[in-house]
Amino acid sequence: MTYIVLILSVLIGIVIVYGLKPSTKTVQLLLAFSGAYLLSITILHLLPEVYISNSTTIGLYILLGLLLQLILDFFSKGAEHGHIHFQESSTFPWALFISLSLHAFMEGIPLANNHHHDHLLWAIVIHKIPIAIILGTFFVRSSIPKAAAILFLVLFSLMSPLGSFAGENIPFLITYKTQITAIIIGIFLHISTIILFETAKDHKFNLLKFTAILIGMLVAYLA
Repeated sequence: MTYIVLILSVLIGIVIVYGLKPSTKTVQLLLAFSGAYLLSITILHLLPEVYISNSTTIGLYILLGLLLQLILDFFSKGAEHGHIHFQESSTFPWALFISLSLHAFMEGIPLANNHHHDHLLWAIVIHKIPIAIILGTFFVRSSIPKAAAILFLVLFSLMSPLGSFAGENIPFLITYKTQITAIIIGIFLHISTIILFETAKDHKFNLLKFTAILIGMLVAYLA
């Protein structure tokens, strides 16, 4: 069931692109909601889980996650938190593909045998939908062959399920589950805080975005 939900989250985003053709403003509100939800789940559920372990280096792994996401951002150009520069190009974006796939694979690993499985699963799903919308829009506006775009999106939808499968079956990942979860926490903190705290144009207060953030935090708290 977990695998199906993760795959569907990407497919839903693609259907929204082709069926509803959402505006940039709508996508930004979805991102704000997903960022608030992701940050809240990380703070309310994932952080307490890793800090009840006996490890004294959890903070270092969280920092490692932050640094790792900074590196991934360099190659993905910030696609994980909604930044894709639309351009006419027929060249397949390998750097984007590899960085997003690695990110999706890693965020699926902690789903295996996690006490807060449902909270983390829905945080990933809610995060993936607007990202899939942005990716879908990117391919619609680019001149990349349709077959290549479909292959990209299908493979991307499989990465988190593969990460979850690996987390359940690879001994190394099972043994160091707490440390890996801490790394993912760092990644989530980086992504969610950038989404939430980016400065609006001309430093104007955005009531709609603020409302979306409040709703995201409330839903996470009540979940």
